[in-house]
Amino acid sequence: MPTRRRAAERARLENRPVDGDKRVLLAAPRGYCAGVDRAVVAVEKALERYGAPVYVRKQIVHNIHVVTELEQKGAIFVEEVDEVPEGAHVVFSAHGVSPAVVQGAADRGLHAIDATCPLVTKVHREAVRFARDDFEILLIGHEGHEEVEGTAGEAPEHVTIVNSPDEADTVVVKDPNKVVWLSQTTLSVDETMETVNRLRARFPELQNPPSDDICYATQNRQVAIKKIAKDADLVIVVGSANSSNSVRLVEVALEYGAKAAYRVDYADEVRQEWLDGVRTIGVTSGASVPEVLVREVLQALDEAGYADVEEVRTAEEDLMFSLPKELRQDIAGKRDERALGGRVSRA
Repeated sequence: MPTRRRAAERARLENRPVDGDKRVLLAAPRGYCAGVDRAVVAVEKALERYGAPVYVRKQIVHNIHVVTELEQKGAIFVEEVDEVPEGAHVVFSAHGVSPAVVQGAADRGLHAIDATCPLVTKVHREAVRFARDDFEILLIGHEGHEEVEGTAGEAPEHVTIVNSPDEADTVVVKDPNKVVWLSQTTLSVDETMETVNRLRARFPELQNPPSDDICYATQNRQVAIKKIAKDADLVIVVGSANSSNSVRLVEVALEYGAKAAYRVDYADEVRQEWLDGVRTIGVTSGASVPEVLVREVLQALDEAGYADVEEVRTAEEDLMFSLPKELRQDIAGKRDERALGGRVSRA
């Protein structure tokens, strides 16, 4: 897995003239959410507590930089728990796992630490409840995504995955009078509601989840980029290709008026030709992106003459999550009261 190129090794962008003043509109909120911060720190604290290696099923969060840094600290990422030596410590990622995975870890005598985002856990509980009441669950999300696999695994005989609004027009249900929809937490709000509306047109008795499944951080980041996009010649989203919420931010930016939008993992991926004729650049980052990567993009843009940075804030985030229960005490048995907020900047 590639490591981040240091800023000193990066080719500098040129400061080419444009008509008018150059500026950056910096979205806020952006970057780490509470669930991501909790999961990353869970791996770090597990390494401190138990020593390397600590195993992690799947990527702890969908960000190449975060995964690489944790590997350098002694984390070993695996696809499935049967790759973990018996009796070892394993962390379940922020995206959640199915009961079958939990059982598989128990069968191997693994010491499991569950770093599932509490907002994903909420959707799991909804799936269990509706399945118990014999509802058919239409799970709006991307088939193959770890979060969708985990949620569907809670009630596989009751769940049908709906990948897109178009699939809403063809999905088949057994009893249209007893259907409920749930969703992956990191989707586009607009696309999800289009899917729901198309489902409800076919199934008028379709029930809603008891509360919104799309996570607060996903919604907040989309609202912020919507506000910026209409004024942006270019939007740069910092985030990895397998990060659903980062990919959605690019799509939302284009839908809401940005003339161009691109996703990058690192500042050295920003291309000179993207900046040709560009006066206003919008910058944001997905919910699994540490702030240091955004700062490096801003530094690169500053070299190209985009020194005027205006933060555009659309919400405040103060949600706090405590660590997984296995890590709430230190080695001496003293309770660790640390709770993790949603805007933590971690290098």
